[in-house]
Amino acid sequence: MNMKEFVKWVLAVLCGLFVWGIVKALMFIMMIGSMASSSAAIASSGSTTVLPKEGVMLVDMSRTLLAEQSAGDDPMRFLQSGEMYDQVGILDAVNAIRKAAEDPAVKMILLKTDNASNVTYLEEFRKALTDFRKSGKAVVAYGEAFTSGSYYLASVADKIYSTSHHGGNVMMLGVSGRMMFLKDLLDRLGINYQLIRHGKYKSAGEMYIKNSASPENMEQNQEMVASIWETIGRETAESRGISKDSLDLFIDRLMLNLPEDLVAHGLVDELLDVEGYKAKIASLAGKDNYKDVKFFSLSEYVSAKVKENFSAKKKIAVIYADGSIVEEGTDNDIVGKRFAALLAQARADSTVKAVVFRVNSPGGTVLASGKIKEEVDLTRAVKPVIASYGSYAASGGYWISNSCDRIFSDATTLTGSIGVFAAVPEFSKTLKDVAHVNITPVNSHAHSDMFSLTRPFDAEETAWMQTSIEDIYTRFINTVAEGRDMTPEAVDEIAQGRVWTGSDALKIGLVDEIGTLSDAIAYAAQAAGDPDVSAWHVTAYPKKKSAFEQLFERMNKKGNEEEILAGIFAGTPFEATAKSFLRWQKTWSDGTPDAVFFARMPYEIEIR
Repeated sequence: MNMKEFVKWVLAVLCGLFVWGIVKALMFIMMIGSMASSSAAIASSGSTTVLPKEGVMLVDMSRTLLAEQSAGDDPMRFLQSGEMYDQVGILDAVNAIRKAAEDPAVKMILLKTDNASNVTYLEEFRKALTDFRKSGKAVVAYGEAFTSGSYYLASVADKIYSTSHHGGNVMMLGVSGRMMFLKDLLDRLGINYQLIRHGKYKSAGEMYIKNSASPENMEQNQEMVASIWETIGRETAESRGISKDSLDLFIDRLMLNLPEDLVAHGLVDELLDVEGYKAKIASLAGKDNYKDVKFFSLSEYVSAKVKENFSAKKKIAVIYADGSIVEEGTDNDIVGKRFAALLAQARADSTVKAVVFRVNSPGGTVLASGKIKEEVDLTRAVKPVIASYGSYAASGGYWISNSCDRIFSDATTLTGSIGVFAAVPEFSKTLKDVAHVNITPVNSHAHSDMFSLTRPFDAEETAWMQTSIEDIYTRFINTVAEGRDMTPEAVDEIAQGRVWTGSDALKIGLVDEIGTLSDAIAYAAQAAGDPDVSAWHVTAYPKKKSAFEQLFERMNKKGNEEEILAGIFAGTPFEATAKSFLRWQKTWSDGTPDAVFFARMPYEIEIR
């Protein structure tokens, strides 16, 4: 592609984005009207969620987004997809299922599993559904286009049904992750990334300097994918009463294609058309007619039944560290100063007897991680601090939490990644060959323009950066050794930037127990002197903002380039790459040299 063709391509993309922007603006206006009408109705009536006297809890994963905290509809997600979701925190979801097991008004749970994603949340939610079945009530699942992730959730049910129509595809193909490498593109644009790191598995930044995966990167990815599948494949097979070898055979030989294949291999109990589906649900709900069945959603049940115990005088604080660890950022980031202050607040509150540090982070800057880690240790000195890991607790996410009194992890959590890197781009070729701009530095000292991004590092500067990387890596190793009661040598053997699943991390001593957020809270209650969780006020920090608060904050805040990029590239293979690229570039605006040093995973994985 010559320069003229490149310009034409850019203009075409911009025109397309402009048209799409108009469409999204109209959708946005419709969303505002819908939200305003809904809020006005609630305000005028003063009503809260009202459930039927008895009915079926409907968990529709195409309309329910399991997340760290409940937050109602997310306006940015609407702009990206054009659909509204109920964002239900995993703890609220699990507590709702537990209450439903004891609630005579809840006759059964109907799972619609299409679009179920994020295997770690599914792992915790699935455990709650397993316990629900012990109450004697049924869990029934229905799916039209099963994937490995959605079927993993469905397999917990007493009965699984699917459509008899051949429009729904079976996409049970196992687990797959994708790595993207940008070196060839960046070379064409004249952008040179200077990657300085410690850890042969520390692959963060490889996407900018390579056009394929290093052997070490490929090794760790292959083992991670295999470990994740071992967990979900084994649990799926056990629930259906078949061997995992059989399930692997079905997938490897592409034996799951048509809906009938699912029935033939014992994965689905019956295929139903629309009327058959309605008749089946009515029968299971104890009704003669489908129209007599009363449904209520998981989010409605959470709103009506899952309440904080404000009457309890003693508290367990659950501090949600969700996002990338940064020096400056939005409410969707783990901002070092802000989270250090939250920990200090919980430490100073005499009514808070224990802290559960919920970490869902692939890492971030070393500087911000250090600030948070210091407050964790100060808090541990006066009250128990228990860690609970979500989808990720890797690199900086592991740095800030490894010294907690006990660490609970899901089996599919990605953790470890004990390593450090610096990724510094320079644009000298872009400026000269593409933009035809010449730069002449004027310096007081030999290296004053080292971080100008307009020239590559020289040998002395590279060595200077490497010294800092080695120092940070040594501190990271010693921090983990102290926190996990290991020798630095033992930590180094399992470090080198390598990412582990929770199940593998348990074997090598990086975590203490495979367990959910609820398990961590129960342990915290016991550590604080009263194992009866119902006697505690479990309160969340920070409080999640409402949809309106999120919306107007984002409208009034400048510099939300990451969210704009996410909206532009939503649903494409470039979404995660665009967000990751900009996240790293934004650190330069801090004007802080330490912001170029990262303890971060190379990517984030979502299993569908």
